[in-house]
Amino acid sequence: MTKILVVDDHFIVRKGLVSILTESPDTVEVDEAGSGEEALAKVAEAQYDLVLLDIALPGKNGLQVLKEMKALKPELHVLMLSMHPEEQYAVQSMRAGASGYLTKGSVADELMLAIQKVLSGGKYIGALFAEKLAYGLINATEKPLHETLSNREYQVLLLIASGKAPRTIALEMSLNVKTVNTFRARLLHKMKLAGNVELTRYAIEHKLLE
Repeated sequence: MTKILVVDDHFIVRKGLVSILTESPDTVEVDEAGSGEEALAKVAEAQYDLVLLDIALPGKNGLQVLKEMKALKPELHVLMLSMHPEEQYAVQSMRAGASGYLTKGSVADELMLAIQKVLSGGKYIGALFAEKLAYGLINATEKPLHETLSNREYQVLLLIASGKAPRTIALEMSLNVKTVNTFRARLLHKMKLAGNVELTRYAIEHKLLE
């Protein structure tokens, strides 16, 4: 029997995923978690074959939770789910140890295909992103500047560009304001940007906020 943990803070989304999984012809046992902290506690206590992990979690975001899960259980398969287009988080997710990345707009058939591939030891990314990734590997010198950022730096970039103040960002990321400002300074230096106005313009031009 395949044991899967579904991690999403939205009750309706979580129940929808559980419904899709339990209607599968394969024998599946599904557990749920509504936060990163709850998910980490369950992963520490139980043995799962796969975790479906939402990126946009309150408190610890999905990328943070992913890293901690992989530290706890290095062999655990984790399939990331997000509302964001693949190019925004997929590369960072895979670098952090994810076995795959899927947008929440994907149909049920694609979800099951992704799960099957990941459980068989493979990696899963959408066909469109795979094409973009292949093109990017050929033209490595043209990599966008935001892809040089760490996961935390990239998250700070998105939050600043969305108009959030350092104190709000600190609360959302469970950091102190000084650390947030340090991440801001680092990402501005790496991306050769002068300040928040240029940062926001960059995020809009590269469609990072959609």
